[in-house]
Amino acid sequence: RSTVEIAIYNALGQKIKTLLSQTQEAGNHRIVWDATNNSGEVVSSGIYFYRVSAGSVSEMKRMVLLR
Repeated sequence: RSTVEIAIYNALGQKIKTLLSQTQEAGNHRIVWDATNNSGEVVSSGIYFYRVSAGSVSEMKRMVLLR
């Protein structure tokens, strides 16, 4: 078990959405971002980053959202 956080950031580095922030069992998991921010507003097309943190490990990757 480990505390896992998955967050989405805009091109300015501002956190716009927290998809997950809880303790998870080890294994494969799946989560889908509905292209909204924390206020429920649909975000525009563009470059976004997602960060996955689990325990002391953290990794950030780039993604492109096209509408």
